[in-house]
Amino acid sequence: MLDGHRSIKQIHTYADRHLRDWFPALPSYPAYVMRLNRLADLFAPLLERIQSQVPPTDGKLLVDSFPVALARQGHRFKACVAANIADHGYCATKKLYFYGVRVHVIGRKQAGTLPTPEYIGLLPASAPDGKVFDQIRPVLKQEEVFGDKAYQRPDAADVEQSQQLTVLTPVKKKKGQRYLDADEQWLSTAVSQVRQPIETLFAWIERKTGIEVASNVRSYQGLLVHVFGRLAAALFFWNQLRKCP
Repeated sequence: MLDGHRSIKQIHTYADRHLRDWFPALPSYPAYVMRLNRLADLFAPLLERIQSQVPPTDGKLLVDSFPVALARQGHRFKACVAANIADHGYCATKKLYFYGVRVHVIGRKQAGTLPTPEYIGLLPASAPDGKVFDQIRPVLKQEEVFGDKAYQRPDAADVEQSQQLTVLTPVKKKKGQRYLDADEQWLSTAVSQVRQPIETLFAWIERKTGIEVASNVRSYQGLLVHVFGRLAAALFFWNQLRKCP
């Protein structure tokens, strides 16, 4: 995949032509896809195993999500693949209406490089970022977490006091407010600069794997293979780069 073979068909063709010594019993393409889908539930544990090999760091936590679209814009109305998890949503960053899922990531910031993902979850496209974060928030203690405006919570002060968890986001304008005050603008800019690396991480994963376009997926198992297989490939590759002198 990281050599440019993005589709399962391309991967099978490459293996058939160049890797027969490694896989002498490689089946036909239809049988290969069937076997791959049977392994769908193993890609998430594989990703967890790859993540566990990264040395722990003490950087700040960054939280965000990115879309994986099974169908986009007008095509989304007829989509029904993986209906047990996929649904309709909107990505404000990309100004995209889509049918699919969101990948939610909490990563650990590192100086001079991409953040290290610590929590990765797959949820419907319509799931609000803030409510998704609420599910993982109880296990985060004595941390500073940086997110966008979607992660603002009305009980932020209570959470900070009870969990020693500080969630920092850009400031939202109040109703009727045209401009932010100078201190609010400064805070918003500072938070955006701190959390920018997680957006860079998402862009890098998309560039390497094409994860955000899943229009060829035809089943729930295929969606798991698409998402977690590509994440595993990207993070495995990134770990190898980290080990290079």
